[in-house]
Amino acid sequence: MTSDIYIKLNEMGIDLDKPATPAGNYVPVLVIEDMIYVSGQLPLVNGAIELTGQVGDSVTIEDAREQARQCAIAILRQVASVSDNLKNVERVIKLGGFVVSTTDFTEQPKVIDAASELMVTLFGDNGRHTRFAVGVSSLPLGAVVEIDAIFQLKKKRL
Repeated sequence: MTSDIYIKLNEMGIDLDKPATPAGNYVPVLVIEDMIYVSGQLPLVNGAIELTGQVGDSVTIEDAREQARQCAIAILRQVASVSDNLKNVERVIKLGGFVVSTTDFTEQPKVIDAASELMVTLFGDNGRHTRFAVGVSSLPLGAVVEIDAIFQLKKKRL
């Protein structure tokens, strides 16, 4: 399964290089027993935020979806760093999405769907997860989207 994931990543042009370092006093990823908790990930490309603004105003849904996809890639980088390059991932449990949007914009789920779709593409039914998608007034570094995640590791065999 894992080699299939890397084949799919390669076909999509996604490289799970080094994960981003925290921008504050927290850990980016934490493993407790068989659970992986990933702190909110921003859509950093080459270490920078490429798009700022609000969905429903200066940012289109499609542009915001690409930002959500970049957040999902950042999540996968963090998870790969603690799961033997995704080999030990059992399933995606939850994604939590924040979208900077105008007060009358109500399609945050469509934005975060881009991250959810990537997880299902890579992990199949084990990529289906619980989720929330909410609108917010601002995010760190002016990002349009931020997503956190919970994954489950495979049980270790004795």
